[in-house]
Amino acid sequence: MTTFAFDVYGTLIDTSGVTRQLALFLDELAGEFSTLWREKQLEYSFRRGLMEDYNTFAGCTADAFDYCCERFSLELNDHQRSELLGSYQTLPAFEDAAPSLQLLAEQGLPLWAFSNGTADAVNGVLGHAGLLPYFKGVVSVDDVKTFKPSPKVYRHFTQCSGSDAKDCWLVSSNPFDIIGAIRYGMKTAWVQRNPDTVFDRFGVVPHLTLPSLSHLPKTLEY
Repeated sequence: MTTFAFDVYGTLIDTSGVTRQLALFLDELAGEFSTLWREKQLEYSFRRGLMEDYNTFAGCTADAFDYCCERFSLELNDHQRSELLGSYQTLPAFEDAAPSLQLLAEQGLPLWAFSNGTADAVNGVLGHAGLLPYFKGVVSVDDVKTFKPSPKVYRHFTQCSGSDAKDCWLVSSNPFDIIGAIRYGMKTAWVQRNPDTVFDRFGVVPHLTLPSLSHLPKTLEY
């Protein structure tokens, strides 16, 4: 049976949702801080994966935040730092996420959340965003102590979901995630929310490229 793996951060959940809180401290620089924070968060996960020096995604997020604070000369007390880091647990869902998931779930298709975040973190952010009921379960890379796009995490997903790679669709807005899934043998749907985003040149292309999640239920052939 066709199984769906949905990336969470950046695909279902809008990581730029922290910008409003950051604007209280940084005004017009909040967007730039948010973008760099996300870039460094992913960079640190890649580095730790390569070095086999695992820390949780929340740990990578905190390290990236501290880097950005130094980069932007932002001085915070412990309470302010804790509040801004905690905002990652209350990030909003993209507007197209719930309607798209509902249409797929109504067809009886098995939907799984598949994330770099720990199971507790993913359950928390999806629960807050109202998306958790659509999923059969959460598969976290934390179980194998490395990050996407390691082949280990995609293998872990197929084992947890009881599926074969050839029967799995990974849905993600992150090109590195799409590439990793293709290399493992999964089908992929890349959500290209920004038309200016360029897909990385790694000798593969997504099976589907969609401008939003809302195109998924009516485009995907099971």
